Amino acid sequence: MDIIFHQKEKIFQINTENTSYLMAVADERYLGHLYYGKRMEDYHGFYLLRTEEKPFVPSINLREKSAFLDAFPQEYSTWGVGDYRESCLNVRNSDGCLGCELLFDSYRIIDGKPALKGLPATFCGESKGKTLEITCVDPVLSLKVILRYSIFEDSDAIARSAEIINESGQILHIEKALSACLDMDNEAFDMITLNGSWGRERRIVRRPASLGRQSAASVRGESSHQEHPFMALVTPGTDQTQGEVYAMHFVYSGNFMAMTEVTQFDSLRMVMGIHPDNFDWELKPGNHFQTPEVIMVYSDEGLGKMTRTYHDVYRNHLIRSPYLHRPRPILINNWEATYFDFDSDKLLDIAREAKKAGIEMLVMDDGWFGHRDNDDSSLGDWFVNENKIKGGLKKLVDDVQSEGLLFGLWFEPEMISPDSLLYKKHPEWVISIPGRVPTQIRCQYVLDLSRPEVVDYAYEAVASILRSADISYVKWDMNRQLCDIGSTYLNRKNQGELLHRYTLGVYKMQERLITEFPNLLLENCSGGGARFDPGMLYYSPQIWCSDDTDAIERLAIQEGTALVYPLSVMGAHVSDCPNHAVGRVTPFATRGHVALAGTFGYELDITKISDEDRAQVKLQTAMYHQYNDLIREGDYFRIASWQENHLYDCWQVVSKQKDETLVTYVQVLSQPNFRSRKIKLAGLDPKGVYKLEDTGKIYSGEMLMNAGFLIQRKMGDFISDLYHFKQINC
Repeated sequence: MDIIFHQKEKIFQINTENTSYLMAVADERYLGHLYYGKRMEDYHGFYLLRTEEKPFVPSINLREKSAFLDAFPQEYSTWGVGDYRESCLNVRNSDGCLGCELLFDSYRIIDGKPALKGLPATFCGESKGKTLEITCVDPVLSLKVILRYSIFEDSDAIARSAEIINESGQILHIEKALSACLDMDNEAFDMITLNGSWGRERRIVRRPASLGRQSAASVRGESSHQEHPFMALVTPGTDQTQGEVYAMHFVYSGNFMAMTEVTQFDSLRMVMGIHPDNFDWELKPGNHFQTPEVIMVYSDEGLGKMTRTYHDVYRNHLIRSPYLHRPRPILINNWEATYFDFDSDKLLDIAREAKKAGIEMLVMDDGWFGHRDNDDSSLGDWFVNENKIKGGLKKLVDDVQSEGLLFGLWFEPEMISPDSLLYKKHPEWVISIPGRVPTQIRCQYVLDLSRPEVVDYAYEAVASILRSADISYVKWDMNRQLCDIGSTYLNRKNQGELLHRYTLGVYKMQERLITEFPNLLLENCSGGGARFDPGMLYYSPQIWCSDDTDAIERLAIQEGTALVYPLSVMGAHVSDCPNHAVGRVTPFATRGHVALAGTFGYELDITKISDEDRAQVKLQTAMYHQYNDLIREGDYFRIASWQENHLYDCWQVVSKQKDETLVTYVQVLSQPNFRSRKIKLAGLDPKGVYKLEDTGKIYSGEMLMNAGFLIQRKMGDFISDLYHFKQINC
């Protein structure tokens, strides 16, 4: 790990253990991108800027300045002075003119990594880090932009962001402020994104990067079910083990844009940041604006290496929870068991049966507050409904604990119901456009978190409940998207700041929550996986993956999620059948095996399931404790994808020491007249010798990886098995 500035050549060199990132200053002014890829000691790549080719650098040939800017590989692109490709920064001056040109000014290299005020961001943690800060200026606007690049000694990831500072005497308006830009030659790249909908989040989509602009984006006020703040460009033939990958992932939970543009010269630009639609930030003299962080990863060994790089950087440098390296308590949530139809007696019945089966926590979901018996009431009125919770919340918590279980609670603090006492008292607290009846989704409005008093109220609503009883876990939900973007708090010229200020308000509340309650296990949720993003991981070590709990649907959802996220962050439960989302019936064992590749818990009425299934719960809770350390801390390998082969799914987790591995195999569809299936494992010690736990058979690491392991076919669809290998001494 090192960052070097080669003064004579005006070249910046950022080296992680396996990658290099090179930039150069052309014509003493323009910061250009040279190279990102496999680590090189040789940095003499200035010729890659093509400054010897027409059109020449502007100081030599001002006549063709725009032609130069529109082809130069910009390190951080701007709009309005001749580069017509996708820009990172658009600035309007006090006269209403849009234009910005950034010129190199200075740099510094510092040990460690600065925090980003008010924003989630990576940190050094237990390993060393370094940060390069490159300062560029627009002398006409008196605008300064600090580009930051941070690296860690144990990672190949690069964290990028930009800080924008108004040093002029005029008010400037930032109309676009992205976080990262990557200009390079096109290599017939494919583009990979994660797309979906409610119940179908984060499906892997791969398509050619073609001429023009292609994007993944959200303008819904959240990172969204439909899109995800991730984009990767891959060379032809790239799979799990081979090919080059250039990836960006956005540490942010609001509107975003990830875009790839293939240009007229068959070059390519990839950018990522806050979506510019309805964004307009007033930057007063002396004020700063900080963009959120983009985590960039390059892999020359396919998608698998990219995946494991992201997993490690998030485990080591983003998640702060004390639960990071601890088993999470096995919980049972009453939502799919009862929906709104429950009382404290019913919850205690569930708790008693859950305890017998090895479950460790009861979570009371939606419907415990106000007069909420369905989803059109009481959000904002965070007081206990004692018609349901007899004797109050503390009594229920104490009673559950006396049965030997921890207690968790559901909240949706960002929302407000039209029938609530809070709305009657403060209708101005709702995000809305004056004169227009605000749109309801799920019969609820959204609180205006740009208002400090609303942030304080929403936080206190949660905190006061947590202070009243011994609550170990909070599920923080957010069940609708944002629209009617208007605030009675912000003035006319600041309305374009609302969406970003809303996201900052969410971060402020959650930072206060984990500061006041440092031992709380926080799980974020948004109608399932609509706000499953790296920004939320900074506050919670796990996020509810999807409201679709069907084991077969979850194969694709969890495959796409695990492409960039550690298994330990994926909220995954065993639910009842027929499944409430799709009506499918799958074996109880398969539901357990799929949920094991996540936080693991239950979403059913354990008092109503069969004795056979209740016995399975005991086996599964023991299974979780046997394998969770490995799943939580190990390296993930995607062996096969049902989405690609349409027959079976397979993934593997290998311990960091390579002395243990767990393989999960799901036979989605059975076939007649077939013999066993050969699966090639990955990540083992080729010189090691491994014993299969169930059979006692012995295999070498190189045999399992190169020749493969035979899995016997079984009768029936949706059948799964676990294969646990441990290294032995011979």
